[in-house]
Amino acid sequence: MSKDSDTSDNLQIETTGVGAFGPGGVANITRPLFRVVAGHSMNHALEQSTLLLSCVDQLTDLAIVEVDDAGTLLCAAHYLSGIAKALVQDLSHGLMQQTSEIDSRV
Repeated sequence: MSKDSDTSDNLQIETTGVGAFGPGGVANITRPLFRVVAGHSMNHALEQSTLLLSCVDQLTDLAIVEVDDAGTLLCAAHYLSGIAKALVQDLSHGLMQQTSEIDSRV
């Protein structure tokens, strides 16, 4: 096994704290309301984003048939999908960081 493949097999991608979601609440505030915490493993973050997106799928299905509660269901789906999106964006950033570190060592 070459040194390069040893390095790529041992990637420990973690959340970086870059992913964020939620409006700031006041006009002209660019800071998000919520941010992903750095240091969680890629596997855990992907598992959580998958779970959240499964909930979003179920909520949007319910919103189609439960017309009276559609607004509430869609609002919940909106926030849950925002959390999932922030997790995936954060992992993408972590993956790019790891890749650039490996490239700089080669």
